[in-house]
Amino acid sequence: MPNRLIKSENLMVHLLIYPHVLATGVTLPVEMLLAGEAFARRYDKSALKLNTKFLSESSAKIKSRAGISIIADITLDHEADVSTVPADIIIVPSLWRNPRPVLKNHKKLIAWLKHCWQQGSTLIGVGTGVCFLAESGLLDNHSATTHWHYVEQFKRDYPQVDLKPDFFITQSEGIYCAASLNALADIIVHLIAQHYGKAAAQNVERNFSHEIRKPYEEQRYLEGSGDRHADELIAEIQFWLRTHLNTELTLTEIAEQFGMSQRSFTRRFKAATGVRATQYWQQLRIETAKELLASSNLTIQEIADQVGYQDQGHLTRLFKQNLSLTPKVYRAMVRKKLFS
Repeated sequence: MPNRLIKSENLMVHLLIYPHVLATGVTLPVEMLLAGEAFARRYDKSALKLNTKFLSESSAKIKSRAGISIIADITLDHEADVSTVPADIIIVPSLWRNPRPVLKNHKKLIAWLKHCWQQGSTLIGVGTGVCFLAESGLLDNHSATTHWHYVEQFKRDYPQVDLKPDFFITQSEGIYCAASLNALADIIVHLIAQHYGKAAAQNVERNFSHEIRKPYEEQRYLEGSGDRHADELIAEIQFWLRTHLNTELTLTEIAEQFGMSQRSFTRRFKAATGVRATQYWQQLRIETAKELLASSNLTIQEIADQVGYQDQGHLTRLFKQNLSLTPKVYRAMVRKKLFS
């Protein structure tokens, strides 16, 4: 597998543009990445410098579906260095309706994408933009997803791709697929955390859309990972935990209910999911508390009770530790976004 480590002081991101591209598919990730960079560099001047460029195959000016003209910074016809020094991240945005005519006229771009992946670039396909990656052959025998409206046609055109239409995000060997613009936003938050740190990612998430509902890791289908696992007993326990957040039982007592010793449960849970049971249990409670703070009028103490923390102070400490916010401040922030 190609080496995908950043090799310079810059984070180079190319965003592809072509006829009928959805403009939001290129503007949203740029604005989110810029916000992540600004936050990180405010506290650390050595943080990666973001360098974003719009790239097209041959035309320097592209009209989007919305009629907005986007001018390419670089084109494959005139910039030899784009093939020798590929970007760290390449975003392939969605198109409006049938992508096949655009694919037919962009064979050079498809070949370039394959070359860049082989040189270590991380690729992100969005909606019908995933078809560019499928055309390159990079998704053969690998997992992918696409916009729900195009699922059946995608299956017919690319039967060799392991399509996962029930997932909004897939990840396989340096290739991400997003079924929608919201899923792309979740991937961008994930990448900001990787390159600029958790605090920067949380800041972007808070400022752009509190409705980035679940962490990236909980949504995506990760090829070869253990989080979509075959241990049916552990999966049954996970379901029980999700539906009994306010239980007073300890994890050891829950394991005993399912006929497992604490030692066996701890070992099997980590082997199946890749995380410790205590970590999984805590994150479930925090995410549920966030949803209740945003969407209900329950008091913070009542929310703490619903997610299994009788002590409101315990919930507050966890929020500060994980979000750098108190539950009260988090509620005020998301309510302002929802109703202002």
